[in-house]
Amino acid sequence: MELKNLFKRKLSNNSYSEIRAFCRKTLGFSPRDIELYHTALTHKSSMQELSDGRKLNNERLEYLGDAMLSAIVAEHLYAKYPDRGEGYLTELRSKIVSRRSLNKIAHMMGLYDLLSYNRSAIRISQNRSLEGNALEALIGAIYIDRGYDFTRKIVIQRILNHYTDVETLASTDWNFKGHLIDYCQKRHVPLRFVLDSTERHGHDKHAIYHVHVEIDGEAMDSASGLSIKSAEQMAAERTYRRLLESEGLNKR
Repeated sequence: MELKNLFKRKLSNNSYSEIRAFCRKTLGFSPRDIELYHTALTHKSSMQELSDGRKLNNERLEYLGDAMLSAIVAEHLYAKYPDRGEGYLTELRSKIVSRRSLNKIAHMMGLYDLLSYNRSAIRISQNRSLEGNALEALIGAIYIDRGYDFTRKIVIQRILNHYTDVETLASTDWNFKGHLIDYCQKRHVPLRFVLDSTERHGHDKHAIYHVHVEIDGEAMDSASGLSIKSAEQMAAERTYRRLLESEGLNKR
């Protein structure tokens, strides 16, 4: 009862109504345990701490939802593409559950308007992932509330079928770092990815990595990310697109 009372003190009836309305309209069902869904939409920057020291935010549900989503998508693709090999299925699953795809899906679903977070405590790099993380947490909440079979149906029918184009994703190439490496090798110019700095902040001291691209000794575009790999990919994409534009080319 402590957890339920805490939510009742924190939330207005309108907040409960908004979450229920979202689930009915967008996902086609009514939550049984509304507190689960509120937790899924609560970022750690605005988390509540219970009297026993437990912290109330969406990170545990995000962890669970990430695992459930990966399993559901893997099973779905296995059935959808019976003639495709392991490599194709793995790559396509990675694209569907990537942070880029999940952020886009969550944004189209309107999750941002339901999120609870402290704007002053969130960096731009973290803000980009808020919606995708919340979507994973929401999937975790559905699983706890309704079970695997129900969650699978919602993910496929109400999320994947509505907000993703699997065929387009299958033909999309996001390896801009690889493209940039090839670009520089063909022109015989040296390429480096330089880690400029690492910052740690927030309750759990999450790291933010700042990198820039250097071509033939000249600093190009920079980017920040929650991992060095993601920051390098983003900086590579910006640099690669700029180079193509300067040559009158365009690669989407």
